[in-house]
Amino acid sequence: MAGELKIGLRGEAVTRVTEENTALAYGSGGAKVFATPAMIGLMEKAALSSVDPLLEPGQITVGIRVAVEHLAATPVGMEVVARSELVEIDGKRLVFRVEAHDERELIGRGTHERFIVNQERFLSRTAAKLKTTS
Repeated sequence: MAGELKIGLRGEAVTRVTEENTALAYGSGGAKVFATPAMIGLMEKAALSSVDPLLEPGQITVGIRVAVEHLAATPVGMEVVARSELVEIDGKRLVFRVEAHDERELIGRGTHERFIVNQERFLSRTAAKLKTTS
């Protein structure tokens, strides 16, 4: 398995708030501010950036749990940075502490869990959902 993974690995992802990633555009709210689903996606991207390059060939990680607070609104035009830290490894389950900051303050924090899977088997099982049964 992924022997290079270790507690303390850090990741980062950056985006700018645009009309396309606002709560209004996502349908998750009525304001033109950074959407909670967009913040969560950025946090996941930060976690991915720290561990995916270290996985064995044919392995990927999939998100299995997110528990975050969205603490402050960020307007269109501001940059948002998400950071992750790997805080627990339990077999193939990885737990990250995640935070997001805009140019002024902490806007979100929480935990995110990912699971290491074999990409081919995962996609095969997923594709099987499309097959009809008689």
